[in-house]
Amino acid sequence: MSVYQFKLPDIGEGIAEAEIVAWHVKVGDRVEEDQQLADMMTDKATVEMESPVAGTVKKLAGEVGDQIAIGSVLVEIETEGAASAAEPAAKSEKEQPLADGAEVPTAKQEKAIPTMAVADESKSARPEPVEGLPSSTSAKEQDSASTSSARTDVAKVLASPAVRQRARDLGIDLAEVKTSSDRIRHADLDAYLLYNGASVSGRGAAPRADETIKVVGLRRKIAENMQEAKRRIPHFALVEQFDVTALEDTRAMMNQDRGNNPKLTILPFLITALSKAMADWPMLNATYDDDANVVTRHGAVHMGVATQTDGGLMVPVIRNAGTMSVWQLASEVLRLSEAARTGKASREELTGPTFTISSLGPMGGIASTPVINPPQVATIAVNKLQEIPVIVDGELEARKVMNLSLSCDHRVVDGWDAANFLQTLKGFIENPLRLLS
Repeated sequence: MSVYQFKLPDIGEGIAEAEIVAWHVKVGDRVEEDQQLADMMTDKATVEMESPVAGTVKKLAGEVGDQIAIGSVLVEIETEGAASAAEPAAKSEKEQPLADGAEVPTAKQEKAIPTMAVADESKSARPEPVEGLPSSTSAKEQDSASTSSARTDVAKVLASPAVRQRARDLGIDLAEVKTSSDRIRHADLDAYLLYNGASVSGRGAAPRADETIKVVGLRRKIAENMQEAKRRIPHFALVEQFDVTALEDTRAMMNQDRGNNPKLTILPFLITALSKAMADWPMLNATYDDDANVVTRHGAVHMGVATQTDGGLMVPVIRNAGTMSVWQLASEVLRLSEAARTGKASREELTGPTFTISSLGPMGGIASTPVINPPQVATIAVNKLQEIPVIVDGELEARKVMNLSLSCDHRVVDGWDAANFLQTLKGFIENPLRLLS
């Protein structure tokens, strides 16, 4: 017997430490080679740590939420063979994951390389495999289990930890859930509930027990950023109503002839209008270094699009949004949103916005006060679209209207600037010919 010390590897240039966001083993557990040990978070990336040896876990470095220095011992594993007492530090067998221009690891290197994904403590880029049916079943049930197992093995059906937890809460056996993709998703659970709802154990039969959740990983970073934003930035908000009747007619017409293009939502039109309005009001497309007391007004619009994920709010960035057509913007919104939700967005795609737009669609309410993400100086929220009676040229008409809620940093943007910006924006949104010219 010998003790193998698995040391936290260098998981990113300039990274001195990483946070433990999840343990997948505990002291006394038997682990196999390549089994996942822990999820470590640094900046906005989560790294899955896998065991290079088989054995029994003897010691863990800390608890969820603790910061662990690069190079320190993360896990001690008692092995049966004569494994070395410390993990080899051969640089030649470890490549930086997800770095631009990184080399493709060889089969020999793969075991030494942690997998990197966008931060999300409730799911990782490599989901856990679906659990099979229990072995203590009848012959008929065993046949069913074999069929489900065969389907799972052949199709390699996977499910994220968030999906697995939801299934456990609902009393759903994932082996019985059908999916048309490579893994079971929340939509598959929804379909299962719709079809088999009567046989699924409900959540509300008895009050749920109190649950204590430690704030770690992405959720901790969101909390810190929002607290810092509200502490340091003197916010003010301005809400304006927009008549989007003509814009909605234009959108419907374009969608009828979209060909192979993605279906247009209203978001690409709003991003185009914002980019055009910022040409006249550049103080909105700016960042403020309050330590150096320097404001940078950016020439290009790098539009952050707030995206809800299982782990929390993330903001992928559309670079040079003002140079794109509405079709190109629609494609980019879809691509980046999916990348954020599935943990595949790169660091570059999650950093450097100069302005942020957020939308909750039909749940957006009639007004909101979005929080600015520093060092940006403004952000806008899209509220729900509704049809209301409006007097137009003395006649009562049904019009489609939408409110936009603008929050600004009062140290950089005056109320006069914000009001004029919204009026300029109104001229583009309410006149699609100007918007698309």
